[in-house]
Amino acid sequence: MSIVGLLTFANFNNVMAQDATPAEGTEQVAANDEAPAADAAVAEPAAEEETVAAAPADDTKSFHQMLKEKYIQGGAGWMTPVLLCLIFGMALIIERILYLNMATTNVKKLLEGIEENAKKGDWKGARELCANTRGPVASIFVQGLDRIDQGLDNVEKAVTSYGGVQMARLENNMTWIGLFIALAPSFGFLGTVVGMVQAFDDIETAGDISPTVVAGGMKVALLTTIFGLITAIILQIFYNYILTKIESLVDQMEDGSISFMDILVKYHK
Repeated sequence: MSIVGLLTFANFNNVMAQDATPAEGTEQVAANDEAPAADAAVAEPAAEEETVAAAPADDTKSFHQMLKEKYIQGGAGWMTPVLLCLIFGMALIIERILYLNMATTNVKKLLEGIEENAKKGDWKGARELCANTRGPVASIFVQGLDRIDQGLDNVEKAVTSYGGVQMARLENNMTWIGLFIALAPSFGFLGTVVGMVQAFDDIETAGDISPTVVAGGMKVALLTTIFGLITAIILQIFYNYILTKIESLVDQMEDGSISFMDILVKYHK
């Protein structure tokens, strides 16, 4: 009986050991299956983060593209007049800046040359010097020297009269620039009014007040106003610069004319 009991106990232990071995294998297989799943779970958020990080780079637009997009959204019918005001206004501004820069003269050096010729009594040489010098100041001096034989009174009248002519030439096209400065925001405000009317028409048609219905008209209203004001600001800055340049040239003309008449009074006999 003892021997039988020992054999039975040994067989029972073998059976338990065989049952434990498959269980352990099953746990290892399950652990191996869970490891790739955990790696995949970690990899998916990382891929999502990379996708989110790459998305802003794809959505980035250049300034030119954004400007073109807003121009189209604002409506070509109202944005085009504002754009034309900017184009024509800048064209006239560039023309005025070039003209005024070419009209700038070294008045001090010119007066010194006139005085040297006047000391020698060479009024013809003084006139040639002025004729070969560009600018409104030199042109005024030419008109005065052309009448040197008619007396100083006639010379002074000629200098004064031709000074007014040169001043008007300096201010040429300034009226048109001022017109475009006024028109640009006016077109913008007109687009605003039309956009608001469109928004109310859409509300009346839909019978409901919702952001989707109002958005189209409001966008036209705001964009046309923004572009009109920006255009007016740009043109106004250059307009004031040109006015400052004109005032500087006018001061040169007045001071130069006084010095010119002093030279004539001193050396003309």
